[in-house]
Amino acid sequence: MYSELQSSATIGQAISLSYAILAAALVMALIRLIKGPTLADRAIALDLVAGIALSIITLIAIEVKDSVYLNVALCISIVAFLGTIAFVKFLEAKPK
Repeated sequence: MYSELQSSATIGQAISLSYAILAAALVMALIRLIKGPTLADRAIALDLVAGIALSIITLIAIEVKDSVYLNVALCISIVAFLGTIAFVKFLEAKPK
């Protein structure tokens, strides 16, 4: 019983640390999104924000032990991928 409790506390600490690291990464990505010197930098930063959001949603799913959040993360990843493909098509079609 104690080992289960200890591992649960360890997992809780790891999740808390992961939230802090992801929050710092999110702030840095948002700064790049706002200050990005080119449109491509902003698009990459937006893709990074989507990846960080996926990580946060996955952490929530682990924390509450509910797999419904993983379905949400899957939908967000599909939309982010399609957005990236659309952006690449937009850049290819843009006259130089």
